[in-house]
Amino acid sequence: MFRKILIANRGEIACRVIRTAHQLGIRCVAVYSDADRHALHVKMADEAVNLGAAAAKDSYLVIDKVIEAAKQTGAEAIHPGYGFLSENSRFVQACDAAGIVFIGPPVGAIEAMGSKSAAKSIMEKAGVPLVPGYHGDDQSPDLLKKEAEKIGYPVLLKATAGGGGKGMRIVEKASEFDQALASAKREAINGFGDDTMLVEKYLVKPRHVEFQVFCDQQGKGVYLFERDCSVQRRHQKVIEEAPAPGMSEALRKKMGDAALKAAQAIGYVGAGTVEFLLDVDESFFFMEMNTRLQVEHPVTEMITGEDLVEWQLKVAAGQPLPKSQDQLSINGHAFEARIYAEDPDKDFLPATGTLSYLRTPEENRHVRVDTGVLEGDEVSIYYDPMIAKLIVWDSNREAALSRLAQSLAEYRIAGVTTNTRFLKKLAEAEPFQKADLDTGFIERHEALLFEEKGGSYSPNLLALAALYALLKLDQERQQEAAHSRDPYSPWHGFGGWRLNNNPTLKLRFTLPEQEEPLEILVEASDATGSKNLWTVQVGTHKLLVEGRLTNDRLDAVVNGHHRSVYVADLNNQLTLFTADEHFRCQWQRPDLDNHEFEEASANLTAPMNGSVVTLLVEPGQTVSKGDALMVMEAMKMEHTLSAPADGEVEEFFFAAGDLVSQGAELLKFAATEEA
Repeated sequence: MFRKILIANRGEIACRVIRTAHQLGIRCVAVYSDADRHALHVKMADEAVNLGAAAAKDSYLVIDKVIEAAKQTGAEAIHPGYGFLSENSRFVQACDAAGIVFIGPPVGAIEAMGSKSAAKSIMEKAGVPLVPGYHGDDQSPDLLKKEAEKIGYPVLLKATAGGGGKGMRIVEKASEFDQALASAKREAINGFGDDTMLVEKYLVKPRHVEFQVFCDQQGKGVYLFERDCSVQRRHQKVIEEAPAPGMSEALRKKMGDAALKAAQAIGYVGAGTVEFLLDVDESFFFMEMNTRLQVEHPVTEMITGEDLVEWQLKVAAGQPLPKSQDQLSINGHAFEARIYAEDPDKDFLPATGTLSYLRTPEENRHVRVDTGVLEGDEVSIYYDPMIAKLIVWDSNREAALSRLAQSLAEYRIAGVTTNTRFLKKLAEAEPFQKADLDTGFIERHEALLFEEKGGSYSPNLLALAALYALLKLDQERQQEAAHSRDPYSPWHGFGGWRLNNNPTLKLRFTLPEQEEPLEILVEASDATGSKNLWTVQVGTHKLLVEGRLTNDRLDAVVNGHHRSVYVADLNNQLTLFTADEHFRCQWQRPDLDNHEFEEASANLTAPMNGSVVTLLVEPGQTVSKGDALMVMEAMKMEHTLSAPADGEVEEFFFAAGDLVSQGAELLKFAATEEA
């Protein structure tokens, strides 16, 4: 076994590898960029080496720097994690040349699967079923379009060097082909340095089912069963589960054998994943093979009881597979939800910011959190915006799904927009509960999963915000009194005392969808002799509230209804976390400026921090509503901004390649006046 390894990655996978390696008595070396100087994986490692500037191309992706860090620290092997250099054949060759073990497959296997088109040719020869498509060398746009017409729309454009949904576009009809191809090729060049595309038939209601395979250096191989990864956005997985619902033993063996056949066809070693599209008639087609550990590998670990990272380390050290196929079995059911900094209500645009408030569910044998961040860490534009993976297990799917929903309710983040509420709605959605799954699940159930625009908030939630403000003011006045010369001075009170009338005061809150602050009238009440009892008037509703505030926990009673609420207070921007809601509002203190939430037009301002990819029209050009004006990119995902109305683009304020902050005005637009 190795004495010391280097982890050529960051975030939760680097932390995961370090944790397992330490359990085996292996010392770990971390690498990091300037942006990750204080990252969790750096703190966990025994040693750490700086690779350079924040951008991955200047640090994590520089092969020579990673190899030099391994040599400098005496690391015998390098674990690549996933992403970055994990499927880079040149990196494996550099490891081999330096006499350093690459913890993964050999060069030939990576090269065979590195091109989706070449992989399909190999699988075709090996007898693995394929989706109808074109994966040839001729990449002329005209030929690709002819092949698409021959296959029949809808088709899927896919970068042959791609992964994670980047460089992929669904094309519904011929008129959309040219623009989709150009966009996919740009994204592929930016993400992988290769814009070679394949075209294949897009199955309308397929499931995405993948098999975990493992092969050792002695030529033995096993599959550790399947994962269903059908629920996706932007072709990236959202919630994964194992085993796949409704999978018969006969179909499992058939697909598992095909997955092993695919791995053995390329002389595979280590952990890999063979991905299939499974149609409603139980026919299945090879999609691709990921020659690395997958993000969703924990669900396989939860149902098999095996540590796949430990298997990787042992196999890379020359040891045989820890178990044979007949020694592996499925126990229970597991889900993984990917916690992302993104806004589901804005087409899952990646978000940036500081994790100013971070609370995770308690970990136990049923609940696991794999993360690489701590409270106070920054989610930047430089890397994938995944914050953590939440994994749950129980004896059956129904029980595991219940645990997932409960754990998501206990996952509380403020300071950056996340997808936790969306994930909880997804987990509780009836079609998901019934396992009515396919890769178009989210699009089919938009009305069920997404927030209603311009919806009004419950008076109860505003009453809870008011109660928090009242208790917070009371705590502050008590602290002032305790440190003053006259702790009993009436000036330490805040209760809105009035002569011959009940004490009354006004609280002001601004809601995200509203420009004008809401005024809430509060009257103190001593009807029960309780000090912290108030009558709160929200519009026409009067609610009797009382409670206790302990750190971030608000134990409240509203009209006799007891409930516990957690409150993140970031400079008076409040987020109230209830079992079902994440309610945001700005508490307008009398002595503070009015910080209003302004909903800028998404068509004229940057929807996220990122860079300008290309300008699609010229200044002075007349356009129609919906015409594409420019393309932005963040975290290697493109976003096209369109004209909000008929009119003229008078001026662009940024050029291709410029970095842009979220909310920045991008262009000057003059709408055509209606006659």
